[in-house]
Amino acid sequence: METLKLLQALCPLVFLLACSMSNASVLQDACKSFAAKNPDTGYAYCIKFFQADKGSASADKRGLAAIAVKLTGAAAKSTAKHIAALRASEKDKKRLAGLKDCSEVYTQAVDQTGVAAKGIASGTPRGRADAVTALSAVEDAPGTCEQGFQDLGVPSPLASEDAGFRKDASIVLSVTAAL
Repeated sequence: METLKLLQALCPLVFLLACSMSNASVLQDACKSFAAKNPDTGYAYCIKFFQADKGSASADKRGLAAIAVKLTGAAAKSTAKHIAALRASEKDKKRLAGLKDCSEVYTQAVDQTGVAAKGIASGTPRGRADAVTALSAVEDAPGTCEQGFQDLGVPSPLASEDAGFRKDASIVLSVTAAL
């Protein structure tokens, strides 16, 4: 009788442990898959990216995609604010033109992360496709921004932020495309 009570008490704990371990492996599997296709960014960066949200350790695939969209949207907003601050103090007309273009691109990226979040939340194949399309545009934002400065022949004040955002956007696109 005592053994039966002990088993009944342990069963839910074992189930919870198994569920949390399988979700941790969802994160690890997602980052392994991402790293296989993006060795320059890699597994460690992917794991670090998701560590910014505690929920990622227990999320399923769709939850990971939603978290990645949220993190990437926040990064796009932060970059847009930084661009606004740079524009307010910039005197060089060429750099100002480049910053204006980057501002538009990152504003669109913020909007597109919203579209992606809705698509993921829908849980439908159409929603997933809409999210992937939106996130493809988000992934293009830093390259478009950098190309604008190159075309103007001036150094980009956003090179490091653009490089980081490119990595983040590639993670969110990879995780979402795998849904």
